[in-house]
Amino acid sequence: MRLLIIFLVFFFVISCKQGSVSEYHDYLNLNDTVQYVGKETCKQCHLDIYQSYMRTGMGKSLQYPLKKNSDMDTIISIYDKDKDLNYAPYWQNDSLWIHEYRTNGKDTTHSLKRKVDYIIGSGHHTNSHLFEINGYLHQIPYTFYTQKKIADLPPGYENGNNSRFNREIGTECITCHNAYPHHTEGSFNKYDFVPDGIDCERCHGPGEVHVQQKRKGISVDTSKYIDYSIVNPSKLDLDLQFELCQRCHLQGTSVLHEGKNYFDFKPGMKLSDIFDVYVPRYKNNESFIMASHADRLKQSKCFKSSDMNCITCHNPHKSVQEIDDNFFDKKCMTCHQTCEEKINVSNCASCHMPESSSIDIPHVTITDHKIGIHEENLNKNNVISFLGLHSVNNNSPSNLSKAKAYLKRYESFEQNPFYLDSARVFLDRIQEKDKFIPFIQFLYLNLDYQAIINYAMKYEETEFDNSEDLAVAFSRIGQSYLEFDMIDKSIQYFNKAITISPYKLEFQLKIGTAYVENKDFDKARDCFEKILRLNPYNKQAYSNLGYLYILNKEFYNAKKHLDKAIELDPDYISALENLTLLYILDKKKDKADFYLNKILEIAPDNKRAQKLFENRSQTFD
Repeated sequence: MRLLIIFLVFFFVISCKQGSVSEYHDYLNLNDTVQYVGKETCKQCHLDIYQSYMRTGMGKSLQYPLKKNSDMDTIISIYDKDKDLNYAPYWQNDSLWIHEYRTNGKDTTHSLKRKVDYIIGSGHHTNSHLFEINGYLHQIPYTFYTQKKIADLPPGYENGNNSRFNREIGTECITCHNAYPHHTEGSFNKYDFVPDGIDCERCHGPGEVHVQQKRKGISVDTSKYIDYSIVNPSKLDLDLQFELCQRCHLQGTSVLHEGKNYFDFKPGMKLSDIFDVYVPRYKNNESFIMASHADRLKQSKCFKSSDMNCITCHNPHKSVQEIDDNFFDKKCMTCHQTCEEKINVSNCASCHMPESSSIDIPHVTITDHKIGIHEENLNKNNVISFLGLHSVNNNSPSNLSKAKAYLKRYESFEQNPFYLDSARVFLDRIQEKDKFIPFIQFLYLNLDYQAIINYAMKYEETEFDNSEDLAVAFSRIGQSYLEFDMIDKSIQYFNKAITISPYKLEFQLKIGTAYVENKDFDKARDCFEKILRLNPYNKQAYSNLGYLYILNKEFYNAKKHLDKAIELDPDYISALENLTLLYILDKKKDKADFYLNKILEIAPDNKRAQKLFENRSQTFD
């Protein structure tokens, strides 16, 4: 009994050391074994803070699509002129649906409906919409822009880039917009559980130890001591406080460090221990992306010459929409008393932190967090030039990190050859053993399939640590072998990718295609049917199954699957090509011509359509 008392006293002492700034490893709740308990558990003891926080933008970052959570006062339909598609939301009881349709005169030629499972976005600027099927999370092509009360396509869907219902919501996206979900290992966008809203533990760390201590009656006088059972961000070093905020308020091209993932960051850590964030820098251009608060603030003289950080002005537990009109002016006056003496201070931010549009999100205005004297209309004759990618949170990123940043920028944002050239410069500075994955990516983006094969052959016996990036590299090697009809090697590498990421459906599609090329139709069918069991909205699997049924002259089953693919995407070229082939083989000239003409309307230079036209001529003429 005496030993138990000594242990409890010792445990209590290390849990509430004399209050002072501490390194993150002093906090008991940051051990990897400590579990998250959810904000509803926090609510039991911190009701007032919980209720206030839930009215903030973070608290409303992801919600269920109930009428009370939607900012749409009226139902607004939108039209994508590039894709000739309409989108109309509607309520069915308390469920929100989005209807995608196309008309030709009075006839509806396409109709597809998706139930919204989540509203993503605080409502301060936007409400976008997500749907889930068997855990796979995707975005819906409809966003309500709350400031202007208008609806439009989501950011990135404009100018012919509407990916419709196919944008996958991976961990990089969801871990900034929400509490940490339970991600399915071996997938990109599959989740076992998705919580609603950024919760308490995103800023305070996992709560299991804290809850256990309080339930045991272990308390800490936090007016004198730090409670090390859970992180209190206000007790962290100023730099670590800022690191916490910029985890999500620093948008750019993020590059994970080796062996890290987007769930690894916890409050009290340095963000650069997990990943580096790069933003493009330009000469004569002050434009910025929406979630760039941390980057812009770091450029401010106020930030550089003082100990200010985000919580100098922001209370994360209280919505900015509920504060007094002069709240921020008072914050300014704590350092700028002379301004108060000289002028009648009113809304300092309107001049020194003006509202601005962002370059990545349409229809919104945001506060520019670069505090200073903003000159309107910089000399328009100055030529804007790209200076390079700059790591905002790491002053000395590795060459490997920089190479990955340029490759990711090229692949994910803009296909400027300069990014590939820059990536090559940094790749050449990396030790050979460290650059296998990014060099495969570099060659793949250059479409140099033969070089990929030659390079991969050098490493066939090398053992690598499994990772999502390695799975992608193996898939790209498999695709390169497939380009040269080296089917067995292709299947070998696709299998390697699937072993690491069995729930990434893209890999199943690729190996299924390889099995078709190898005339191993049973294995191909197994792949495509597995995909549809996991995601019955996968148009590629339906089209590929349709093609298999054509080869087997099972025209009824072929048509059924191809019609389903067209139902999912009326402009899906592969399915239209397969339907054309089906009706040529079935000697139905009118229908073959109908689908052939449809292909040529969408893609006049389609080479397979031209071959199908030759087959059609030989069959019917």
